Formats: sequence, structure tokens, C-alpha cells
Amino acid sequence: MAAVHESPLGAAAPQSPPEGEDGVTYIGVRHHSPACARLVRDTIRRLRPAHVLVEGPADFSGRLDELLLGHDLPIAIFSHYRDERRTHASWSPFCEYSPEWVAIGEGRACGAEVRFIDLPAWHPAFAGRRNRYADADERYAEVIERLCAAFAVDNIDALWDHMFEGDDDNGDLGERLAAYFDLVRGESDAGEDDTAREAYMARWVRAAVADADGRPVVVVTGGFHRAAIRRLVQGGDDKETGWPDVPMPPEGALGGSYLVPYSFKRLDAFTGYQSGMPSPEYYQRLWEGGPEAAAAGLTEVVVARLRKRRQRVSTADLIAARTLTEGLARLRGHRHPSRTDLLDGLVAALVTDDLDQRLPWTSRGPLEPGAHPAVAEMVAALSGDRVGALRPGTPAPPLLHDVNAELERLKLDGWGAVNLKLSDDRGLRRSRVLHRLRVLGIPGFTRESGPATGAEPVLEERWTLEPGEHRLPALIEAGAYGATLRDAAATVLEQRAQDAGTEIGRLAVVLFDAALCGCTDISDRIAGTITPAIAAATELGGLGDVLGTTLGLWRHDRLLGTAGSPLFGTVVESCVTRVLWLVEGMRGGPAPAEPARLRALAATRDALLHASGTLDLDRDAALAVAERVSVCAEAPPDLRGAAFGLGWSLGAAADPVRAVLGAASPRIVGDWLAGLFALARDEVLAAEDASAGPGERSVLAVLDELIGGLSEHDFLIALPALRQAFEFFPPRERETIARRLLERRGVRGSARSLLRTGRDPLVLAEARALEERVDALLAAEGLASSGAEVRKETE
Repeated sequence: MAAVHESPLGAAAPQSPPEGEDGVTYIGVRHHSPACARLVRDTIRRLRPAHVLVEGPADFSGRLDELLLGHDLPIAIFSHYRDERRTHASWSPFCEYSPEWVAIGEGRACGAEVRFIDLPAWHPAFAGRRNRYADADERYAEVIERLCAAFAVDNIDALWDHMFEGDDDNGDLGERLAAYFDLVRGESDAGEDDTAREAYMARWVRAAVADADGRPVVVVTGGFHRAAIRRLVQGGDDKETGWPDVPMPPEGALGGSYLVPYSFKRLDAFTGYQSGMPSPEYYQRLWEGGPEAAAAGLTEVVVARLRKRRQRVSTADLIAARTLTEGLARLRGHRHPSRTDLLDGLVAALVTDDLDQRLPWTSRGPLEPGAHPAVAEMVAALSGDRVGALRPGTPAPPLLHDVNAELERLKLDGWGAVNLKLSDDRGLRRSRVLHRLRVLGIPGFTRESGPATGAEPVLEERWTLEPGEHRLPALIEAGAYGATLRDAAATVLEQRAQDAGTEIGRLAVVLFDAALCGCTDISDRIAGTITPAIAAATELGGLGDVLGTTLGLWRHDRLLGTAGSPLFGTVVESCVTRVLWLVEGMRGGPAPAEPARLRALAATRDALLHASGTLDLDRDAALAVAERVSVCAEAPPDLRGAAFGLGWSLGAAADPVRAVLGAASPRIVGDWLAGLFALARDEVLAAEDASAGPGERSVLAVLDELIGGLSEHDFLIALPALRQAFEFFPPRERETIARRLLERRGVRGSARSLLRTGRDPLVLAEARALEERVDALLAAEGLASSGAEVRKETE
């Protein structure tokens, strides 16, 4: 693709302006491209410029010595930022064949002044972008699609290899790259973020030209930006002098940048990396030894991986793979095998099964689940497993030092299983440290067992410690949340609470994690997020679960230290207010009782009974709500019964007998009783115990009369709900009720045997209802007597 020839699209390709005007050589690159890295290397060695300007965070320019300490690549600059409105984290990764990395090293080697010239990572221009070196493929997808069609390739990766990576002779590479990027950018509009970045980088270039005193200046940026920066420099204000200021974060914002070890897995497009260059191990070998050596070496690696998985691969298969790879390269017009030539040749030689999926290198994005095992091994071999390492003494965030000190002090810096007694002060401290690391997502700390809700009497935890290569980068990145382990964990919990919104289940998990981390005393930060979310929640059952768990921890938990916690007290207050508000607004006709909302009201009752003297809970307001809901004909039956039970349990003057009589309809009595028993079971039994004898009218006595007076049809209607209602009594209390009923009827017998039936009562009731329907049908057809005879014979 020459700059002055017809493009494959049928129109003249843009003419690339001659390089070197004003002493500036602009090199537009694709990030992590060996071909571009070679061009950058050769250009700097040839020109020996006064300044080398590189797309990268300008606020890191003064720390370039950290990059050149002798780390094992890949590494990345990790940048973080947080203010009241926005949290942002991003990475600027480098491997040995990154053009930016080569520019820094070669520039320093020839004595040039090397600077990063892009806006800092915290700048709003990078909002939503987690990787500085992400290619702008989505911005010029249409032209790329047309180019792929013209060159008969599947995607941009194959297109790039076909045009640039397959030739180890630079030749006119600079012109071809310029024409390619000019063509791509010529049909794409830059957004405000790109415009701001390009204007800022152009200011650095103008300052470098003014300072170079006629010596060359080399500018290395993403190809998408190259032409725009050049135009801005040539049309810039000649009066502008001096180096641009580096923008500083707003007052009150927190942020910083540190080097972190990176890995080929994180760099690979097949694992979702946004830069767009897949198979980093292939390109590493291409950079080190050229395309022939890369193809030959990785063919052997793939065969070795398959044999390790006990796949049969013979020497003949190996020879066939090499032959097919070379044949495909010649067929496609490549001087040397490209990455797709290698992969296609390996599949043709080594995979004999039918493939259910498209080959992953024919499209973009991560490897899909269910890929053929041999294909997965090929992708893994070309991806590689290299992991970077920082040179000892590299500056690190305070969190890293705090965590290392904590782990060493508590003997948690080793390997293997760790058993902790939570009743022991040291065990509890160790548990909190491990939970804080878990909340931060630090790998190598896995809890195998322990308390799950805070309500169960579990006094021990079991953890497995597995230090690994991914722990260091994770800790450095977690440094964005705080300088100490405790502060960082609290920040993550606060952020998780914000992300949960009104999803009460997620908020409950956050609260329990706060208890496990020992962060419940940081009430202003977490409660400030959770309280508004509770106030907007609409899920009554979820609110009840949060309230029940939190109230229990607030009242009783001495183990985790949450008893009397201000945070949990605030949550209890907010939940009670919201539950009562939601309950009063609920409307609905006869419907089955909903245990979740009954549990929410039961938890509200417990909070009012046990915490109203300490917390800001309005008992009188709750009684008023209970009274209004209990007499509201539009409220669901179970809520009416529960509201009556709430008032009764809180000491309101109540006539339970009259209330039961008011809910005597067969279609609602069972559900109404479910609500009553869920909230006032103890009061029902206490009233029964206080009755003087068979003549007294208690709730159960009136209920006995009502049920006994039902017709068989009405009884069958009421039976399922009645059974559900009495399940709120535990077995021992149900036996007591059965005994009282026998006494009232003057019947001698075993109450326990009365509760035990040979068959499920609902099954018997359904069978009886079926018999009635059959009898009615037979009677309608004049066959009533014969039906009775048949049934008698069947019995």
C-alpha cells in the first residue's frame, strides 16, 4: 500500500507529507506492534534527535528513571484517581516490542531529552478508558471493514499482519504506515477527548522544536493522532513559548501513579485487552528473531503442549504443520509466515475433528467457552505466560508496605492452611486482616469455612494462603483505595454500597463484610451511602432480611465486635422506617400469604421491642401504622393480620376475638391468621393460657368454632392457608394447641397422634374434592346411584 498509488477502495490514497519538516519526524504507531517498534528504533538511531516525545502521561515524565531500572517486562504504569464524583483507574502497559518503550530506551541511549506528552490519566479526557494504549478501532470500523474486504482478510489483526508485520525490512514502512493512518483518520471524526489530547501534545511538540535549536525532534504517538498533531503544530501560534504546564488534579482529589508488574495474559486481545494486538508471545518472538523463527519456535511449543495433554502428535504431523504454514504464506503473498498463516497451518495439520465454532483468530475478542482443546492450546501457546517483575526498590504505594507489615506481624505471610479461633483476640485480628484482603480482591487468600450470616454460632474460620506472582500487582493497584489496609477495605465497601443502589441483597452482603472486616465503626462513610439506598428500596422481603441480620448483630454480636455498632444502629433505624412506609402503601385482594414480607414485619417488631429505648425508633408511629393497616379493607389479608399482630405485640389495646371474627371468610381467614401468628404467636398462646376454661373465648376457641361451622366446601377452600398459618408455631407449640382443643371438646386422646396423619391432609382434601366433582357430574348425567356403587366397590 504505497502512499501515492490507488488505494484498494478505488480512490487515491492520501499523500503523506514529507517527514522532517521543521525538523520534526512524526511516527504514527499501532501500540504493541513489533514493526512499529523497529521503525522507531531505526529512526532514532539514524537521526539522533535532541528530543523524543512519546504518547504517555505527562505527569510521569519526571519519573522515567523508574521505568529504566531494569525491570522484567511486561510492566505498566498504573494510575488512579478519586474525588467526590468520579473514581478512575487506568493502565499504560509496556512490553519489549512496544514502540513507546523502544522510544524511551533508544532516546535515552542517544542522549535525547525524552518526555511523555499526553494528558495525565486522571484527566476527564480519559473518562471511561481503562487503557491509555487502546487502539481506536471502533472509531474507524467502517474503513477497516472495507480494507479487510479489499485484502480478503477476516479482521484488523490479519490486515495489520498482512500489510506490516510480515516483512523484516523496514524499507518504505514509514510511508506505508502514514498512508494507512491518514486513510483511516481521514474518514473519522475525533471526539472532544481526542481533540483535547491532540491539542495538548501539539503544544509539547512546538516547545520541543523551539528548544531543539535546529536538531531533529522525533514524535511517537498512536497513528490515529499523528496527522492531527502535525496539522496543529504547523498551524500553531508562533508566539507560544516554553514547555506546557502539566495539569494537576483538582483540590481535594486523591490520585497517583505507580509501576506494576504486568503479564502477557493481561496484554492479550484473546483475554479481552483493549489494545487489539493478540498473541503477545508470538509478537515477542517476532521481535526477537523475526517471522521465520517465531513460526518455527511456536510450532514446536504447540506440539509440546498438545503432547503434554496426551494428544497424539507425530513427527509427521509436525512436518505437515510447517509445510502447510509455509504453503499458506506463499499462497497469501507473504514473504514469511504470518500469525494467521501459522495458526491456520496448525489447525489444518493437527485437528481432524469437525469444529463447531469459528476459529478465534477470525474475529475479535476473548476465546469463547467450548473451543476445541487443540485450538485452545494453540491460542494459549501464542499468548504465552510471561509475567513481568519490578526491580527491588521500585517505589510502591503505602498500602503495600502496610499489608506486608501486617502479614509478617500476624504470621500470615506463608503458605498452607490457617485455622482461626474468632473467640480469641489474635484470631479475630488475623481474620479481619484476611477479610480486608479478600474484600480488596487480593489473590492468594481463600476462606474455606466460617460464619456466613453472623447469626449462626460459628466460632472458627479456615483459610488457605497461596502467595503468587499476581499478588504484588493487585496490592499496588489496591493502593488506589487507601494508604492502610483498613482504610482501603472501608473505601471498597463504601464503593460497593454505592454500586448496589437499591439492591437490598447486595447491601446486606456489604454490611456483613463490614462486620467481618471490622469496619463497622466507620459509620459516616458507609452509612452515608447505605441509608439513602434503604430509603429508596422497594423490596420488602430484602429489607426484612437486612433488618433481621443487622438487628441481631447490633444486639448480640460480641464476637465480631458489632454489638452497639453506630453503623448497624443507623441501618436498623432506616429499615424500620422504610418497612412501615412500604407496608402502609400496599394494596391487594385475597392472595396467599407472603412469608418474606411477614418476616420483614417480624424484624420490625423485634427492633421496636428491643431497640426503641436506644435507637431513634418511633414506637407510637409504628402503632398508628399498624392500626391503620389492620382495618384497611384494601390491604392484603396477611398484612392485615400481621398489622394487628404488630400492634398487639407492642402492647396496643386489642380485641383479638373480634379481629378473628372480622376475617372469618374462608378465602382470607388462613392468610390473615398467617400474618397474625407471624407477628403475635406468643400473645396468642399467652391469651390461651389465661383463659379460665372451656367457656372462655380465646383466639383459638373462636377459631375452633369458626372452622367447625364451615361447610365441607368452604373448609377445603380454607385448608391450605390454615396449614401454612399454623406452621408459624413450632412442633411443641402445635402439640399444646392440639391438647387445648381436645380439652375444650371434652375428648380424651393423644395430642401428638392428632398431629400425625398417615397421609398428607392436602392430598386427602384434594381427593375428597375430586370425589365431589365426580358425584356432581354423575348426578347431572343421571348416574348418581351407579357411581356410588362403583365407588363402594373400589373402596
